[in-house]
Amino acid sequence: MSGGPGLESLVEQQISVITNDGRNIVGVLKGFDQATNIILDESHERVYSTKEGVQQLVLGLYIIRGDNISIVGEVDEELDSHLDLSNLRAHPLKPVIH
Repeated sequence: MSGGPGLESLVEQQISVITNDGRNIVGVLKGFDQATNIILDESHERVYSTKEGVQQLVLGLYIIRGDNISIVGEVDEELDSHLDLSNLRAHPLKPVIH
């Protein structure tokens, strides 16, 4: 596989992807290509709100086009497992404007 710098080391790891339209998708990186299209497994979208806790929408196996990816980050699974998402309040992310 080729693709974005550093993605090789994240294969089979849990990652968080912020898309250009402001979505936060968390899942296990299964693969990617030279255009940085990525495949996530066991994925879910975290939907933030200022009024209620974070909703987690199950997506399962999911493909994200490389041209829609804004940020890819590694998830510290131990820290992430201790987050109480039901009590977390945040403004939804705004889309990236190019």
